[in-house]
Amino acid sequence: MSRIAIMQPYFVPYAGYFRLFAETDLFVIYDCVQFPRRGYVHRNRLPDHKRQPQWLTLPLAPADRQATIQTLCFAEDAVSRLATARRKFPLLQNLPDEWEALFATVAGPLVPWLGRSLDLCCRSLQIDCPTIRSSELAIAPQLRGQDRIIAICKALGASSYLNAPGGQNLYAAEAFHKEGIELRFLPPYEGSYWSILFDLLTPPTSARLG
Repeated sequence: MSRIAIMQPYFVPYAGYFRLFAETDLFVIYDCVQFPRRGYVHRNRLPDHKRQPQWLTLPLAPADRQATIQTLCFAEDAVSRLATARRKFPLLQNLPDEWEALFATVAGPLVPWLGRSLDLCCRSLQIDCPTIRSSELAIAPQLRGQDRIIAICKALGASSYLNAPGGQNLYAAEAFHKEGIELRFLPPYEGSYWSILFDLLTPPTSARLG
């Protein structure tokens, strides 16, 4: 294993997120950390009928405030609730079969479903990058922040760790270097921050929202 990326699994994230898949040999789905309730793990924004951004949120079962991402599950009525929520988004009407099939299977644990959604996005973008869940690596639970990231890199035998530009204030190159790991960051992203679904499902000739 050479270069890896480690990132929380986001629900249909913006296109810049997939640069990590395109530039690495393995993408680690970072699911062994606390669920950020105001983040993008279970929700994203898409244009509504008035072309205004609105949240599309995956219906989850109640979870403890300290719950980790790997423990999250869909609500029992998630299929019907998601079908109702989709009605406010023109983009989500008459979806391609593979997306309809995915949205029809919102049941059970969240992370495997998010993994399938990310894989579907990568296939649409013609990116071939395997994934693994951090919760499968038995990383010591007491490790936090940079130490946990380094432990994951070492467990996978990575020689290089690639992170998004926003991580530059979180990690010290010297700490990684001591462990024989190169720390690298993607250049700033200058594209759209709409959910990747907007890019994948909007015809190229259509007007962009920015």
